[in-house]
Amino acid sequence: MKRLFVLSIISAVLLLGGCLPSIGPEKEEVIQENEELIEETVMIPDVQLNDDFYKVLTPLKKSATRGLVVSNIYTKYDIQEAEEGLIRLSAQHFDTKNYLFQEGQYIDTATASAWLARSSTNKEGLNPPENEGGDAEETPIYLAHIIEQNYLTLTDEKKVRLSGISIGLALNSVYYERGGKETTISDKELEKQGIAMADKIVSRMRAKEGLQDIPIVVGLFKQEKRNAIVPGTYFATAFADKGKSAPSGWKEVNERYVLFPAPADIDNYREINTTFSNFKQDIDEYFPSFVNVIGKGFFKDNRMQSISIDIPIQFFGKSEVIGFTQFLTSHIIKYFPNIDVEVSVTSVNGPEALIVKEAGDDEPFVHIYGY
Repeated sequence: MKRLFVLSIISAVLLLGGCLPSIGPEKEEVIQENEELIEETVMIPDVQLNDDFYKVLTPLKKSATRGLVVSNIYTKYDIQEAEEGLIRLSAQHFDTKNYLFQEGQYIDTATASAWLARSSTNKEGLNPPENEGGDAEETPIYLAHIIEQNYLTLTDEKKVRLSGISIGLALNSVYYERGGKETTISDKELEKQGIAMADKIVSRMRAKEGLQDIPIVVGLFKQEKRNAIVPGTYFATAFADKGKSAPSGWKEVNERYVLFPAPADIDNYREINTTFSNFKQDIDEYFPSFVNVIGKGFFKDNRMQSISIDIPIQFFGKSEVIGFTQFLTSHIIKYFPNIDVEVSVTSVNGPEALIVKEAGDDEPFVHIYGY
């Protein structure tokens, strides 16, 4: 049975990852009928401010597996990127103008826990059985978490129905044994295991009622080591069209986060690393008591798309914060004219200033907290 949602008119504004401006009192109200035939009132946004974001059904229905994410994914950066990266992959198949977003509703906690287990402890487990000797090098846990996202469309009959599912497999690049031993998993092995698990998961999703003809996007996510300060990324994706029991057409996803200043031996990022170092040097010369500047660049197909810069300061006066923010703004325009930039200035008192510039803009958005 496919889940259908009966539509009537009101309004609301909600964007996944976007801002929430004041639009007005109008809202678009949706009556959602669940499998027990109980109607629930939810809302669809009337306004979409950015084509990069999906409209989201509200109130939000949390994924049944959300409670597992904190214990299974090592860092907050990976938690965020595993979800946001899967949205980017999904947009290649489910365009943001015609599809609505909802967190996954078809893989419940019990199912996810069973799939994440070792096959020796649960017959549904996708991770390999543990050796009798407990050798972590031979039997690491590959699959750490499963992310599900649902994509819905509005029909001519003014109903909203499930029209796509995305599944992200968060995979361990390092396996930490209970005794503290670390086993690094090669990229080749990670890809091999991830593809095999993706085949099984899509086949199992097809066995669920109503999902036989729903297109499914699959992404393989390589999570970073514990205590990493940059997130991991998706490295492969495939698509299972209607009725297909396994994903096909696996493609490389060329995305990466790089911490700046970067090591000198990273040739692919030498130019941007020099730019960032010059930016940092200007700050150090202007404010000799300065502590540190840390940048995180996001690269897609070997081109930097955006950079976020964190700057902790030790200034005490608000006039110093204002002067420093003015200095930063002019240098951001000078050094990063053609990429998206977000600069956060903080102190022991909390956030002090925020500077946001989109690629190509001459005038950044600048906010000094307390003004």
